[in-house]
Amino acid sequence: MEPTLREAAARMPVVAVTGPRQSGKTTLCRACFPDHAYVSLEPQDTRSFATSDPRGFLAQHGGPAIFDEVQRAPDLLSYLQAEVDRDPTPGRFVLTGSQHFGLAAAVSQSLAGRVALLDLLPLSLEEVRRFPESADDVWTTVWTGGYPRIHDQRLPAGGWLADYTTTYLQRDVQQVLRVTNQDAFAMFLRLAAGRTAQEQNLSSLGADAGITHPTARAWMSVLEASFVVFRAPPWVRNVRKRAVKSPKLHFVDSGLACHLLGIRDPAQLRLHPSRGAIFESWVASEILKARVHRGAPPDIFHLRETRGAEVDLVIEAGPRLFAVEVKSGATVVPDFFRALEGLAEAVRERAPHLQAVARLVYGGEEPQRRSGVHVIPWHGIQDVGWA
Repeated sequence: MEPTLREAAARMPVVAVTGPRQSGKTTLCRACFPDHAYVSLEPQDTRSFATSDPRGFLAQHGGPAIFDEVQRAPDLLSYLQAEVDRDPTPGRFVLTGSQHFGLAAAVSQSLAGRVALLDLLPLSLEEVRRFPESADDVWTTVWTGGYPRIHDQRLPAGGWLADYTTTYLQRDVQQVLRVTNQDAFAMFLRLAAGRTAQEQNLSSLGADAGITHPTARAWMSVLEASFVVFRAPPWVRNVRKRAVKSPKLHFVDSGLACHLLGIRDPAQLRLHPSRGAIFESWVASEILKARVHRGAPPDIFHLRETRGAEVDLVIEAGPRLFAVEVKSGATVVPDFFRALEGLAEAVRERAPHLQAVARLVYGGEEPQRRSGVHVIPWHGIQDVGWA
């Protein structure tokens, strides 16, 4: 993401980097802008200064500066607007925030036209493999996930993710939703993990968690805004229909999904009934990272027709349409290609101006090309130009 961040800072006075907690936002920004003053709004005294005397705060930290966890002082942004209007030097302020919904809402109101918004997700496979002693098998990789601290400090993934989940429940969610029944929310999280790579059904999910449909909708929105999950809408050319058809639910981090499902080691994941779904969400997340970290819109969909084509992932990339089928098996068999057979006809009918490109990502080791389909092994996913 570094080139994207530097390019944004070269043209806009403010750059905001959001993402889940512990995804590396502060580390990235301080590495990219070592000459910027660093101010964290996490400490109470600093936050109190920024909220009670924003003009004095900005006079003391007039830039270039990095304001970390800026969503904790959202009123500061309106004063920041006046400051950058007075001096719109590109890259003057870099903001970071873990709660996308808090920061995005404040930024959209106060800094429209003055800020570049970027999302930093956990490490991609390409980044994970730069660490010494990184895993070289698919199930250890998927089970561990991509949170940087696990790899940087060689921490046991299970213990770190347990602490992360507890912190998330006790801190971020309570701040936004004022959840009083933490047990119900913990159950909701586990049930959502069990539905990764499935079409979203909030009525069923809410009923199983013992909560109402509106509550389930609100909680799911917070999970999405917190970068715990993302939703892939159905691919239809009529944009209005996307709102009434069911999106597919995917967990952003496969390690977190495994933890919530009680999968305690890679060997258990290899034999788990949710293995295929977790692998599909891992692939979807890798494609998401490849796109958003390069400044491209997500544009990740799924295709399911009542009679006809059904494809796991559909990605719009300019004049091309990537149709991606995902299989966790290590051996390519003819059945893997069945979902892609009706692809060309579906694209010709719906979007004749697009060039359909069929790809199959599987849990094996060897790249292949069969019947016009690019067969990509799990470890080759980062070698593909998804953006």
